[in-house]
Formats: sequence, C-alpha cells, structure tokens
Amino acid sequence: MIQKPSARDASELRWFRSSYSDSSNSNECVEVAATPGAVHVRDSKNVRGFRLAVTPAAWTGFVAYAAGR
Repeated sequence: MIQKPSARDASELRWFRSSYSDSSNSNECVEVAATPGAVHVRDSKNVRGFRLAVTPAAWTGFVAYAAGR
C-alpha cells in the first residue's frame, strides 16, 4: 500500500463505482480511480474523506482474491 498522500488532487481523478456495488443499498459503495502509479479507493458516501492508494499490482491481487469469494 502507498502510505504517503498522493500529490494528485482528488478532483483530478476520474472516479467510478463498481458494477458490483449494490445500488439498492447506498451504504455499500466504493469508488475507484486508477492512475499509472496507483489505484485510489474511497467511500462514495464521503468523497472528501479518507482514501486508500495501492499499487496496481496490489489492486490486481485484491480483485483476484475478492472475485473468488
């Protein structure tokens, strides 16, 4: 995981919601924005709040893990 804050302003990122997010329950949505060096993840209910930034390789591993659940 990347622990330092991203130099990129959150408003510059192109955020999207997963097609697997439950649209009937707005409490369970995350948004993702990909850049060449990081994948950013945030809570869609608190877009100005904390966000995670992980390496693309870590994100790929997480998605593969989550898909098997």
